[in-house]
Amino acid sequence: MTPSSPIAKSPPTIANSSNHDESDKTVSKRSFSRSESIFTRGSKSIPGGVNSPVRAFRAVGGSPIVIDRAEGAMLYDVDGNDYVDYVGSWGPMILGHARKDVHEALVKAAEKGTSFGACTEREVSFAELLCEIVPSLEKVRLVNSGTEATMSALRLARGFTKRDKIVKVFGGYHGHADYLLVRAGSGATTLGVPDSAGVPKGSAQDTLLVPFNDIAATEQLFADQGKEIAALIIEPVAGNMGCVPPQDGYLAGLRRITEQYGALLIFDEVMTGFRVALGGAQELYGITPDLTCLGKVIGGGLPVGAYGGRADVMDHVAPLGPVYQAGTLSGNPLAVAAGETTLRILKTQNPYPQLDKTTARLVEGLKAGASQADIPISFNRVGSMWTGFFQAGTVTNFDDAKASDTERYARYFSEMLQNGVYLAPSQFEAAFVSIAHDDAAIERTLEAAKRALAAL
Repeated sequence: MTPSSPIAKSPPTIANSSNHDESDKTVSKRSFSRSESIFTRGSKSIPGGVNSPVRAFRAVGGSPIVIDRAEGAMLYDVDGNDYVDYVGSWGPMILGHARKDVHEALVKAAEKGTSFGACTEREVSFAELLCEIVPSLEKVRLVNSGTEATMSALRLARGFTKRDKIVKVFGGYHGHADYLLVRAGSGATTLGVPDSAGVPKGSAQDTLLVPFNDIAATEQLFADQGKEIAALIIEPVAGNMGCVPPQDGYLAGLRRITEQYGALLIFDEVMTGFRVALGGAQELYGITPDLTCLGKVIGGGLPVGAYGGRADVMDHVAPLGPVYQAGTLSGNPLAVAAGETTLRILKTQNPYPQLDKTTARLVEGLKAGASQADIPISFNRVGSMWTGFFQAGTVTNFDDAKASDTERYARYFSEMLQNGVYLAPSQFEAAFVSIAHDDAAIERTLEAAKRALAAL
């Protein structure tokens, strides 16, 4: 079993795509006519033609490409174009697309039935594995998405502390629950809609905000209102304003402050969990939160999430305690099969040193290309997460990120797409490298970037 073994018997030759002529290093103009036709058709029955807003390409222009299939590090659209993929289904595909052993686990699980709405042995073994891997988890509850995980963890925090207020950072996106859509990142920033219509004014009145990486502002907020604060929720490595690492001492400071005021520290590791290290950012930085929210990699490409942490806190969840949370499809056997298989591969193979090396090579190459083209791009990276911000300054918080040249990013995105590289259709997102990104994929990406930057 190789780290990037795909379903297909013959993996694609990345260097010789249908639109990439190695002989003269020219790239023919790609056609997206079928994608455009399908998107137009979909817009008649789906709001905006998409089932998640940022997919609509509104921030980068044009119509979205429509994907037909994926394999390893590659995406293939309905027009026959291929792309080196750095979206990775927005994070989960750390093993690459169409991983053979994950697919086989899914097939075996499906043969027994796709859903029972009842207990299974495998959800127990999955929970045991999660508690073994993630430092903060003593008990864990499976849910169906990252949004479910964060909203459930925050309800639990309020029920446990008997306090109402919560703290989040500017630009922090923790799902689309009403009280969390306040100065949110991700698609809300991309679309220029930091708050959502349909959210009652009272829903967000107990949501307090501080800047990311600003421990002094956090200390002041808790000094003023600490006795009323149930929890502080944060992505330990911000991913929904682009990849923004915590500065030295920041997470430790949050741990100290929350403990001082009796509030819970919640790490939203939906993006960083099993991505920046096997045990997530809490393992990487050595800071243990009270509760952790998980998603993306945890499902191996299927929709699943989880929240968990201290046993004394988790025992407040029904049926043991008064905090109610339920889900008909929670612990779905297909999602559990894909997730457990993925995590056991990561645990056994430990691909993180290689992922770090590959991503470092990619980012350093992109940085060198931007410097040579005299185009200011500031790069942030943690493990296999990275973002190139189109600006000269260092990005340490949401305001820094918003100073990026989004118009130039949109042009760059389009040029990279034409050159066979698929990036997030938003400046304010992280990019991801998988273990299927080999030397050929990296070289093709760097060559594409050289052309794209020249076009700018």
